[in-house]
Amino acid sequence: MTTALTPNAVSRSADPIKSEVDYETLAAKFRPIFADIAQAVVERERDHVLPFQQIDALKKAGFGAVRVPTTHGGSGASIPQLIRLLVELSSADSNITQALRGHFAFVEDRLVADPGPERDTWLRRFAEGQLVGNAWTEIGDVALGEANTKVSPAPDSDHFLANGAKFYSTGSIFADWIDLYSQRTDTGAFVIAAVEARQPGVTHSDDWNGFGQQTTGSGSSVYENAIVQPENIFDFSTRFKYQTAFYQLFHLATLAGIAKAATTEISRRVASRTRTFSHGNAPRYAQDSQIQQVVGEVSSAAFAAEAVALHAAQSSQWAYEAAFSGSPEEEKAANIAAEIDSGRGQVASIGLVVPATAKIFDALGASGVSRDLDLDRFWRNARTVASHNPVVFKSKVVGDYEINGTEPIYVWAIGTAPTEKDVQA
Repeated sequence: MTTALTPNAVSRSADPIKSEVDYETLAAKFRPIFADIAQAVVERERDHVLPFQQIDALKKAGFGAVRVPTTHGGSGASIPQLIRLLVELSSADSNITQALRGHFAFVEDRLVADPGPERDTWLRRFAEGQLVGNAWTEIGDVALGEANTKVSPAPDSDHFLANGAKFYSTGSIFADWIDLYSQRTDTGAFVIAAVEARQPGVTHSDDWNGFGQQTTGSGSSVYENAIVQPENIFDFSTRFKYQTAFYQLFHLATLAGIAKAATTEISRRVASRTRTFSHGNAPRYAQDSQIQQVVGEVSSAAFAAEAVALHAAQSSQWAYEAAFSGSPEEEKAANIAAEIDSGRGQVASIGLVVPATAKIFDALGASGVSRDLDLDRFWRNARTVASHNPVVFKSKVVGDYEINGTEPIYVWAIGTAPTEKDVQA
């Protein structure tokens, strides 16, 4: 699924969203919901309770439409404002941010689509609270750059039928629609099929078994003659060009939010601790300089991770705005900046947050590993988020760009590489 950058040639008449709302005004609308989400996060993690009610509350409050223009019923937020909100949400429950990742990517794609009735229909759906899940990764053996999931014209009908199976179907179990990467059998074109999630031909399973991010709904989904309307099939070549950078921003926001939540938790527990050690540095644990140092290091990692996420978001905002510029040169430069900055951000944030979430135990001793506290969730979740897009490849891409000026690959996939025998054949 790798592709070269091919900016859309059509200039769009709609104006890009730079910001239509004050951030504090926007955030104030959702902070009470974030606070409610945080209340039972330990219980949900410990008992594996999917956050249906919490996502429904966000949905009803219009969270899924924060990027939609105010003229279409949304909040008109910029990408940096969205990422700030996601850092706050991730601090409450990092699983929910990841569950909504596919939704916001689909929203972004519709925002840069050519203006018209079809685009307006989707923006209206988002404003009504409809959510979109994600289903791209194939189950089983698939060659790199191919898709086993197929979309075929239905016999004696004007609609299409989707058949296949996906893993990492993040957020689909909570969604109204599914962003399904597939291939048309009639033309061979790779497409995105927007599939209604609650129809008889679609089955969702909560079978993701990772040790972190356990309640994201990132399990498998199966499509058996699922109906797709022709207007809901989009050629993948028209997909928004900064999508990989945009997807990565969610991981950066998630990591920053995890680190912020870890800072809050460790600070509270150190401040309330009454027991200390005979070989410590102060009669009160909260006054021990070495413990203060540990908390300060965790807090600093959280601060830096959020700064990294917001800086990278600025580059994606430029890429979004450049999609409307009518200048292929500007669009290409903006997309390169978005991709490289998101890669730099991944390398930097993982190096900060994963060690910081392990370091909190240095400040709490043996009592900090109690299962009742579930403090290991910060490390488990951060480590899992950090594993989704291999950081070694991101640092290589950044280094190749810095040394050789090599343009990054904008869309990538996972699959079975061809053998030497296959190549010769």
